[in-house]
Amino acid sequence: MKTYRASRVLSSDRKRGSSWPIVVETKAGRCFTKLRGAAQSPAALVAEVIVAELAEAIGLRVPARSLIRIDEELKREDRNQELGDLLRASRGLNLGFHFLDGAVDFRPQDIARVTSDEASMVVWLDWLVMNPDRTLLNPNMLFWKGELWLIDHGSALMFHHAWSSVREDSPRRNAFSLATHVLAERATQLAEWDPLLAERLDRDILRAAVEAAPDDFLWPLLSQEASTAQLARRREAYVAFLWKRLKPPRTIS
Repeated sequence: MKTYRASRVLSSDRKRGSSWPIVVETKAGRCFTKLRGAAQSPAALVAEVIVAELAEAIGLRVPARSLIRIDEELKREDRNQELGDLLRASRGLNLGFHFLDGAVDFRPQDIARVTSDEASMVVWLDWLVMNPDRTLLNPNMLFWKGELWLIDHGSALMFHHAWSSVREDSPRRNAFSLATHVLAERATQLAEWDPLLAERLDRDILRAAVEAAPDDFLWPLLSQEASTAQLARRREAYVAFLWKRLKPPRTIS
């Protein structure tokens, strides 16, 4: 991912809850930016990167990513003190997404616009990464230029918030609810897509997705005394967890 310096905050989106993303101006244009100082970050940023890479690997659309550097010279018109505190806590590298100008939020009435094939692929991805979102209340999808785009994956990969509780059978546990998924009724081709999508994600693809997460996002998730070898082992732990989830039989329910 390329790195750009944020020069100005153009807008902030408090309605998205504790993550409070912002749109910043950079030399590359506008970037929708998730902040490292927000709730559950930088773990949420790691999840965003890995899930986006996996989504693209199976043929789904996620806005292009970049690293956004925030420093003390960042300009903003919104003088909200809480936002100021968040920006100070987010100095350094953050995660930016290409700004999809003119994109519109997915609404319940848009369900019928999604083909059964694409719906099945989205549901399958969310099963793999144990995404608790993508519900009617929180669809986390956009329509841009007539196509469906996936956003907001910071809540996925929940296991990485408590590595000490991960056991040998943890990847095989059902940590996904098809019943609450916004596209459940359209995902009628899950059985057909399951082997095809699993085949696309070999161990090298999983490793590449995990490698895409910057060290800068992963270091804070380790102990202060952690070594580079421990960082490498943590990356391999992500790969191993996802690889075990891909092992048959796979039950999506």
